[in-house]
Amino acid sequence: MEINLHKIKISEVVKDYKDSHEEGVSAFGGKLDIRPKYQREFVYSGKQRDEVIKTVKNGFPLNVMYWVKKEDGNFEVLDGQQRTISIAQFVNGDFSIEFNGRTAMFHNLTKEEQEQIMNYDLMIYHCEGNDKEKLDWFKIINIAGEKLTDQELRNAVYTGPWLSDAKLKFSKTNCASYLLANDGGQLITGSPIRQEYLETALSWINKEDIEGYMAKYQHNKNADELWQYFQNVIHWVRKNFQNYRKEMSGVNWGELYNEFKDKKLDGVKLEKEVKELMQDEDVTKKSGIYPYVLTRKERYLSIRAFTPNMKREAYERQDGVCPVCKKEFVITEMEADHINPWYNGGRTVAENCQMLCKEDNRTKSGK
Repeated sequence: MEINLHKIKISEVVKDYKDSHEEGVSAFGGKLDIRPKYQREFVYSGKQRDEVIKTVKNGFPLNVMYWVKKEDGNFEVLDGQQRTISIAQFVNGDFSIEFNGRTAMFHNLTKEEQEQIMNYDLMIYHCEGNDKEKLDWFKIINIAGEKLTDQELRNAVYTGPWLSDAKLKFSKTNCASYLLANDGGQLITGSPIRQEYLETALSWINKEDIEGYMAKYQHNKNADELWQYFQNVIHWVRKNFQNYRKEMSGVNWGELYNEFKDKKLDGVKLEKEVKELMQDEDVTKKSGIYPYVLTRKERYLSIRAFTPNMKREAYERQDGVCPVCKKEFVITEMEADHINPWYNGGRTVAENCQMLCKEDNRTKSGK
């Protein structure tokens, strides 16, 4: 990893400043992506923004910034986005601040004051290295201010034509993936601009090895494979679970699709079971119903536990004796168990509670 500190004057950094809103913010003669396309916008408060300008105006040091060098030789701001935008906006005449009791925009300042700002040296680290080195370093410095998400950090590392195309499909407001996943009810939580749709699709297609997938396809011309896969997952969900419920949002549909896409499923039968489980008060995690009806793993459901009073009542009824091994225990050495198992219709009620010693209970449940 190569990290070099550079002094760059504000006049150089703000050259050709352009704010295209969601299409990104650039400067430094077009060689710097201050905010890449389709990345969420960090917004300073007016007070924070003004303090940046006053710091520069008074000649005080600003915190160092970090730029990552891309494969094409240009740069992307990793840390210092809002400070850079605040400075560029002020020089561009987008807002005014108070100087020594007077309100002024940049063009209202004296020539000497303007030159003092434009000649101010920003301290900027240029970062170069292989993908792993850059990602590890970015995680270390991503500790202050408006933190980048994990996917935003990955995007700063794996730049290239594949990512540009992927962001068009997964990261833009009202992008194709957002429209598809919300047509008929929301299936994915989060927002595209925070890179959560892209992150979700990548975790689905490559079993959560997001970085491995991005590294493999970084130089591909497009993200068509990822987009086709995402469409397949969403269409599979809509086909097999036609009655939408809000609990379907945030389910790991990719994992379920990967395991069950080639199996013949009965949508009517699935809907009947889902409906029954939605009404079961012992099922405390309703979103877990969807993976449960496919995998039959009760851990997805978070079955309601017996209350302390139920446990005490069963313990006293048994005189502290485990009905399996017939030995006597103190209550802290025992665990509550359904006499009639939940999957056989047993309810989480006092009458269906028994206390087993920890060893027998865990043997019974296969823990």
